[in-house]
Amino acid sequence: MDISLLDWLGYIASLIVLISLVMSSIIKLRWINLIGAILFSIYGFLIGSMPTGLLNLGIVFIDAYYIIKIYKSKEYFHMLQVSSNDDYLKHFTTFYKENIISFFGKDSIKIPENAICFYVLRNMVPASIFVGVPDGNTLKIQLDYVTPEYRDFKLGNYFFNQNPKILKEKGYTKLQTSSENEIHNKYLIKMGFKNTKGSLYEKGILAS
Repeated sequence: MDISLLDWLGYIASLIVLISLVMSSIIKLRWINLIGAILFSIYGFLIGSMPTGLLNLGIVFIDAYYIIKIYKSKEYFHMLQVSSNDDYLKHFTTFYKENIISFFGKDSIKIPENAICFYVLRNMVPASIFVGVPDGNTLKIQLDYVTPEYRDFKLGNYFFNQNPKILKEKGYTKLQTSSENEIHNKYLIKMGFKNTKGSLYEKGILAS
């Protein structure tokens, strides 16, 4: 059975829309769905199906509206320090245990008593946790975990680049972490870390 170029366009548009629906990140869902809707709208008009073309054109405008709204909205971020034996921290790491281990290994959920721990709040939601172990003026990152719904780099950028004062005031001048997860490695590079040796990454803490 021969498949025309128009059929391929329809199949590809369908696949992209389907992929968008499995995205846990809202912003990724909107962007991917926007692309799928554009292709579906073109497909609809090319095959002479006005309902298909107009429906998906409407979805394009809806996705575009919410994408603009997301980028223009002013969000609230806050770092909240907690003790290493905080009950909610234990529940948090237990709930996301499998995903945390996939990025940071089994030892990452064993939080030492002397660890420096933070929740990073996003619009009052604990969207990220940070656990660092002091080593002189270096803070060794054991855990820097962002929940799937908020993985758009905003939390990491806030913590590492926009708000270093809270760590600087505690006497730390350098962050150090080890990572063998390719996805996390790309995140670290984007946050300004340098790969110094093997799986070791470092970043200086600059005064804000």
